[in-house]
Amino acid sequence: MRELKVKIKTETGLHARPASLLVNTVSKFKSKITIEKDGQEANLQSILGLLSLGVSQNDEIIIKASGKDEDEAIEAVINCGKNYDLW
Repeated sequence: MRELKVKIKTETGLHARPASLLVNTVSKFKSKITIEKDGQEANLQSILGLLSLGVSQNDEIIIKASGKDEDEAIEAVINCGKNYDLW
């Protein structure tokens, strides 16, 4: 299992647009990919799950990937966040 802990920089948090970018990024991987905020966890491959966490600016989140392509999944998430200035 790989984990990535990040702090959200975007002023609007992970609202619909950045959430859809993340979901689209991880949807191609076979690994189980989750996002955790304040002890609540959701499937990162589900936009509704991600939006239900209500991630705001300055929130710390943990993204976890478990499976055969977990390394590639975490790298894709890191790059997505950097490309769109999410963290």
